[in-house]
Amino acid sequence: MSKAIDELKHDHDAILSALNILDAMVGRLGKAGAPSAEDLKGFIGFLKEFADKCHHGKEEGILFPALTDAGMPKQGGPVAVMLSEHVEGRTFIKEMDHAVSGAVDVTAFTQAAQGYADLLRAHIAKENDVLFPAAERLLPSPELETIHGKFEQHEETVLGHGRHEELHAMLKELRKKYLA
Repeated sequence: MSKAIDELKHDHDAILSALNILDAMVGRLGKAGAPSAEDLKGFIGFLKEFADKCHHGKEEGILFPALTDAGMPKQGGPVAVMLSEHVEGRTFIKEMDHAVSGAVDVTAFTQAAQGYADLLRAHIAKENDVLFPAAERLLPSPELETIHGKFEQHEETVLGHGRHEELHAMLKELRKKYLA
């Protein structure tokens, strides 16, 4: 497996871990030990910054254009499906964000969170099982190495130095708090 695809799969592992935390947070809403509005907002911030801005940014700005340049159709193919699902995920994030903008709207947050988690789990499976193997068949090794370098630059430019590690640390703390 190439370093580029390995990095995307590593991101997926972190996102799947985050979705397990989200499930636990939702399960505690309205009960003793419910997540604070601060934790919910922080978690939504993680989704915006890590899952969308960083991970989806690498795919949309680097991998997907390379795939379409190599002949994968932009319309009606896997890239179009992935892009559409990224947009749908952003809608769920906005709904979660709105649900915690004042007093936490448990019903609205729960519906958006469950929709997001279901969407992302299926989305990640499609990328891991279909899109990424296709990328490794379609793109030559030197190009995949170049893409990996662009991923590193993307993280530095979009997130800033050390922010990726800070986001993983935040996820670790939330895991301890909600999955222990």
